[in-house]
Amino acid sequence: MIMGFWRGKRRVASVTVAAAVLGGLSACASTEPDSEAAASSSEGKTVELSLVAYSTPQAAFEQIIAAFQETGAGQNVKFTQSYGGSGDQSRAVEAGLPADFVMFSLETDMTRLVDAGMVDPAWNTDEHKGMITDSVVALVTRKGNPDGIQDWSDLTKKGVEVITPNPFASGGARWNLMAGYGAQVTNGASEAEGEQYLADLLANVPVQDESARASLQTFTGGKGDVLIGYENEAIFAQQNGQDIDYVVPDSTILIENPAAITSTTKHPKEAQAFLDFVHGEEAQKIFAENGYRPIVEGADTAGQDFPEPSGLFTIEELGGWDEVATKFFDAENGIVTEIERNLGVSTEK
Repeated sequence: MIMGFWRGKRRVASVTVAAAVLGGLSACASTEPDSEAAASSSEGKTVELSLVAYSTPQAAFEQIIAAFQETGAGQNVKFTQSYGGSGDQSRAVEAGLPADFVMFSLETDMTRLVDAGMVDPAWNTDEHKGMITDSVVALVTRKGNPDGIQDWSDLTKKGVEVITPNPFASGGARWNLMAGYGAQVTNGASEAEGEQYLADLLANVPVQDESARASLQTFTGGKGDVLIGYENEAIFAQQNGQDIDYVVPDSTILIENPAAITSTTKHPKEAQAFLDFVHGEEAQKIFAENGYRPIVEGADTAGQDFPEPSGLFTIEELGGWDEVATKFFDAENGIVTEIERNLGVSTEK
């Protein structure tokens, strides 16, 4: 069963101040309850929660917010929403962007807020280890896969243009690169060979956008031969009429996305109610409808056919995000930092 598989793979987590413009694929929005629903709350007044998240779950959250506002706990709650690259969003909150509920691509972006005293250090001690969605890294191709892209080795071939975001702005980009690296070293390659793979891969990337959603737009706009991205992004693109296919490689990484309420929220009761709702069956089904793999045992997968990669691995098998962030993405000495600088790509955070 899918859910037993993902639960077995789960590991204990350590851990542009502006909404992204999503063009024809999606659009940022704030949602507000009607006045009658707001007036029915026990306090008799409306509260506003600020949701800050990385770029890809926007469509799912808009549906989840609407469903939450139909419940007793959500009747008196309205939302503002901000979406962008995971690292950018985390740094924006640290710098003062109002946030009551945060969801990031990487646990290190949550750790930043823990260290800043803005998220409770116990954020990841619930039964879900602080996570609210799963996905895997997939290879997105043109319709019919004209270049015959099947696995990671195809991405370093001469003349193949690969689209993936900038890993110093986008958490999705870091998942992408560690999926490619991990596919080498978990199959017998040395660390040096894995690092060379990253250099060869990034040399084939003509443009690095600020977020995973922006890279999806670049690809569906006609740039590149293959996009590295979340499986749910590929499903999202297909659902929105884009002529793409995708391959889930046999060796790929399990993506686990964290969420938490902030310790600075002025509405902890409502924020916690929303977090509880997000972990519930209705919200998890909505995530599944949007291409995410539910984390709740037995949750409705909404008819999605999620393949089970035979060589699935986790970030813990590569040392965990704390070690990986330092080794590969340190501002001065990171392996990817050096590769990107040699390619003339910005590594500014």
